[in-house]
Amino acid sequence: MATLEGNAEARDIPVVRRRSKARASADRGPRVRGDGRRSFLLTLIAVLAVAAFLSPMLRSFTYAIKSTDQISQAGTPLYPADPVTFEYQGTELPILLVPIDGTTRPLALFEPGRKQSTFIDPANPGAAPILWVGSWRTLENQWQFAPHWDNFAKVWDLIDYPRLLFNTVMIAIIGTIGTLLSCTLVAYGFARFQFPGRNLLFTLLIATIFLPAAVTIIPTYTIFSKLGWVGTWLPLLVPTFFANAFDVFLMRQYFMTIPTEMDEAAAIDGAGPFRTLWSVLLPQSIPVIVAVAIFHLVYTWNDYFGPVLYLSGTPDLQTVALGLSRFNGIHFRDPGLIQAGTLMTLIIPVVAFLLTQRFFTRGLVVTGIDK
Repeated sequence: MATLEGNAEARDIPVVRRRSKARASADRGPRVRGDGRRSFLLTLIAVLAVAAFLSPMLRSFTYAIKSTDQISQAGTPLYPADPVTFEYQGTELPILLVPIDGTTRPLALFEPGRKQSTFIDPANPGAAPILWVGSWRTLENQWQFAPHWDNFAKVWDLIDYPRLLFNTVMIAIIGTIGTLLSCTLVAYGFARFQFPGRNLLFTLLIATIFLPAAVTIIPTYTIFSKLGWVGTWLPLLVPTFFANAFDVFLMRQYFMTIPTEMDEAAAIDGAGPFRTLWSVLLPQSIPVIVAVAIFHLVYTWNDYFGPVLYLSGTPDLQTVALGLSRFNGIHFRDPGLIQAGTLMTLIIPVVAFLLTQRFFTRGLVVTGIDK
């Protein structure tokens, strides 16, 4: 009997287990559905936020491929379009949406009048003209999708874009090289070398971030003017070879994440400080190097104050930002061309960021959170 009871109990155990599993799955069901709803809601909020953030860019793009007449005319479609016309007896007639007999028909305006107008049916131009009573100015045009990609070509020629692009790219590349060289050496010194007053000097360097740029404008301009550098690229390039506090801080923080044991191993093998920097630290610091390069590239690309201060009298040396500002002042009556020039200016920085996004994000995370 004891054996039978034991077998019965043994047989009951799987049933209890199956029941417990079913109960657990039943309890987990509402939780999974709740997590799914929460994930969907967060995704929807993120999509709406991104759409709201990108909406000005979309509006700028649509303006860039619209005609001047469409932008200046009220009641036009949101998309780029041109009014539909019909050629009749060698004349281009506008097609309007005319309400006749309870329906709206697209008709070509042949003889406009104050109280009544004559229209031609484009589908049957040989038929008798149609007389419509009313003011034709209250009628809407018929529109067709027509993007004006030639706006970009016009800007390319009017603004002398190739020359401005060359100037901006050269200033950005040379300035980025100078920033990487100077900031790498300064950050390496603060991260790896022990010398008296190191912490105090680093604190003073970081404190310069809080110094307003307006304080140094006059003395800096005076120095460059005395040196005869005004009207050249030198005021924009030479300071990049003397480091800056923000990029030094980023690179120093990243260097400190690399174990010093690697430096000691390199020293045992006979490597000096510069060899250690070149062979040990820099290969592991690609993310922060890319981040600093992107920072300086975008800053140089968008810099307007520096070029307008030192390059206003030399149009052949001006950058895209300065040339686009001058272009906007001349063609202020044509918003389409202005928006086309703005979008052309954004292409290179956006492409550079998309190509280096992975390294850029990694460099910011390590330098800004881990240390």
